[in-house]
Amino acid sequence: MDERIIMTPGCVAEGAEWLARREPRFAEALEQTGPLPLRRNRDGFEPLLSAIVSQQVSVAAADAIWGRLKAAKLTGPRKIMWASEEELRACGLSRQKVRYAKALAEARLQYAAMREAACEEVIASLVEVPGIGRWTAEIYAMFSLGRADVFAPADLALQESARILFGLDARPTEKQLRLMAEDWSPWRAVAARLLWAYYRVAKDREGIR
Repeated sequence: MDERIIMTPGCVAEGAEWLARREPRFAEALEQTGPLPLRRNRDGFEPLLSAIVSQQVSVAAADAIWGRLKAAKLTGPRKIMWASEEELRACGLSRQKVRYAKALAEARLQYAAMREAACEEVIASLVEVPGIGRWTAEIYAMFSLGRADVFAPADLALQESARILFGLDARPTEKQLRLMAEDWSPWRAVAARLLWAYYRVAKDREGIR
């Protein structure tokens, strides 16, 4: 695999500088956001289970459920496989999420091998697991594996940020934003960090809720 891996804040800064030279609007956005965050997470089973827990609930609710799972020592694949539905439901998981958690545990994904696999191979293997869609797979590749050239065009904040920054009449669709992001290769993951950071700036400025 010869894909660039984002390891340090210096990698993010290098990507941001490249994007600013490529696209004047990114240069303007960077002036408002300041240096972009590294945002590297651990890889493996736990961040994917956490992503499943977070689906379609508030951050506060997800944090509460995750706290109960941690307290019950139910965040590893074997523990999830052995746990009863009642135990997992008691922590706050819906029946559907119990199925997803068990499917993830039973999938026996090769997490170490993913570190060396091509990005599209990683995404393809993840989306085969029930409960993991392309957005979750792309976020995992971006932040848990540090891939520099992955993007998540289904993300609503990225779509809205692109609408504001590029002066679009409407929020771009997932397909439209994926096409736009092709121009930001090989630093699409840094473009995503910049758009998220810019979204917070624009939200504060315009009072968006």
